[in-house]
Amino acid sequence: MKFILLMLLSFLAINCNGTTKNSINIKKEETEKNIKEITSSSNTYDLTKVVFSPQDSIKIVELLSSPAKGNDILWFARKFINIPYVASTLEIADPEQLVVNLTQLDCTTLVETVLALAITQRKSEKKFTDYCQNLELIRYNKGKMDGYLSRNHYFSWWMHDNMNKGIIKDITDTKYFTANVNVQNYYMSQNPSKYKFLKAHPEWGDSIRTMEKSGNGPDGSYLPEKNTCLSKKELSVIHDGDIIAIVTTKKGIDYSHLGFAVWGKDGKLHLLNASSIHHKVVEEPKTLYQYLKEHPSSIGIRVLRLKKDKQI
Repeated sequence: MKFILLMLLSFLAINCNGTTKNSINIKKEETEKNIKEITSSSNTYDLTKVVFSPQDSIKIVELLSSPAKGNDILWFARKFINIPYVASTLEIADPEQLVVNLTQLDCTTLVETVLALAITQRKSEKKFTDYCQNLELIRYNKGKMDGYLSRNHYFSWWMHDNMNKGIIKDITDTKYFTANVNVQNYYMSQNPSKYKFLKAHPEWGDSIRTMEKSGNGPDGSYLPEKNTCLSKKELSVIHDGDIIAIVTTKKGIDYSHLGFAVWGKDGKLHLLNASSIHHKVVEEPKTLYQYLKEHPSSIGIRVLRLKKDKQI
C-alpha cells in the first residue's frame, strides 16, 4: 500500500509542474481525495495482485463518482472513444495478475472494463478496490483468478461462466435468431506458439485442450447476417448497450469480435467497439450489417445483456 501511495503522490508532483500556486493546491486536494477513495475502502481486495497505473486507478474512481446518464453501458463505453486499440494487454504477468489498463484496449478488455464499471456503480460502490473485485468476477472462471488457466480465454467460456454467475443473460427470439451455433474451439491448443504464456508453459497444453473439448458442441442460436439489417421495431429484443459477439467461420474459434449494440439515428443497428481496423475505440458510422458484409468470415451475432435485477 505504501508503494501505491508513493506512486500516486509522484503522479501528483509530475502533473503539478508549470501550474499556478492556486491550481497546484486545487490539484493536490483533488488528488489526495482520490488517493483516500482508492486506499481507504473497507473492501479488503488485495491490490498486490493487480497491475495498474496511478492514473488509471484515479480515473476509475472519477468515473464511478459521476452518475451515469441514460444508458449506463453506453455512457461508460463512450468515455473510451478514441482510446487506442492494442491487442494482448493481459499477457504481461506470469503468474497471472489482474490487469487494469484504460489507456490501451482491445475488444474484450473494452467490454470487461465497461461491464465492471456498470456493475460497480449499480451496486453503489465507488472504490477502486470494488471495481477490481468486479473485474475479476467477470474475467475469470467462477469469479476467481487462479492462474492463467482460470481466465475465460474463449468468448463462449466467458459467456457461459457469466450466465452461470447470474451476471448476463442470452438475448434471442424465435423469429429472427434462426441460425444455430456449433462451438468447435481448438485454436489455442493447436497454436500454442501464438500465445506468450502457452509457449512458455507447454505443460498447460493438455489442460487447455481438455477445456476446449468440454465446451464444444451445439450452443444456442444467433442472428444471421441477413437479419442484422432489420429495423429497431423488428429487432426490438436488442437494446442499446447489449453485448454483441460476432459469430465467425474462422477455424478453431467461436467468436471473432465483441462490442456494444447502438441503435443509430438511421434506425439501424451499429457497433461501438475497440477496432483493430480504426486502431481505436469507435462508434461505427456504418451499420452492423455493412460491417458484417465487409468481413466474409463474420456470419452473424450473438447478443447478451448485463442483468439489471441481479445484485451480483
